[in-house]
Amino acid sequence: MTFWVSVAAALCAAPAGFHVQLDTTKGSIVVAVNREWAPRAADRFHELVTLGYYDDSRFFRVVKGRWAQFGISGDPAAAKRWRGATIPDEEAGRRQSNLRGTLAFAFAEPGGRATQVFISLRDNPQLDPQGFAPFACVIEGMEVADALESGYGEDAGGGIRGGRQQPIFDGGNAYLDRRFPRLDRIVRARIVQVPQTRRRR
Repeated sequence: MTFWVSVAAALCAAPAGFHVQLDTTKGSIVVAVNREWAPRAADRFHELVTLGYYDDSRFFRVVKGRWAQFGISGDPAAAKRWRGATIPDEEAGRRQSNLRGTLAFAFAEPGGRATQVFISLRDNPQLDPQGFAPFACVIEGMEVADALESGYGEDAGGGIRGGRQQPIFDGGNAYLDRRFPRLDRIVRARIVQVPQTRRRR
């Protein structure tokens, strides 16, 4: 059962660096978030993880060797509430490149980032000039990300720009489980303590 904290606590700025563990149906993926890379994205991710938004959500867009996308709540009411809660683009300046293992928010239009995140399964530098700003990288479990169910490709909803996600927003997990039963899911996303050996100096 998800432990929900107050909205006020979730809205606080994220720490400069923190780790999030995604417990998935294929195993655990641990990501290190670096607020210096993309502070607005880091704050939003911290907020959503703290609120339990990603718990029991599906990796609905996995293209083998390219990316694995998640971030539409399995509860249609929650997905609808957050869909329009967008955050501004990151300020101009040097950004981390979209390399293998990095995480960035997906969007269709400038200022359109809300909840959807993708893990790059290969180097995707072509995304850099389009404004996709990585805010974290996988530090454990990249083999888990590589193994996520990819048989449906773009068919289970595709990216935001594909314009085929409405059934997910309307039907949530019930729709995805009925139409695409092999999709892997995030069982739970949680902020984990950073072991001393992992702390950066």
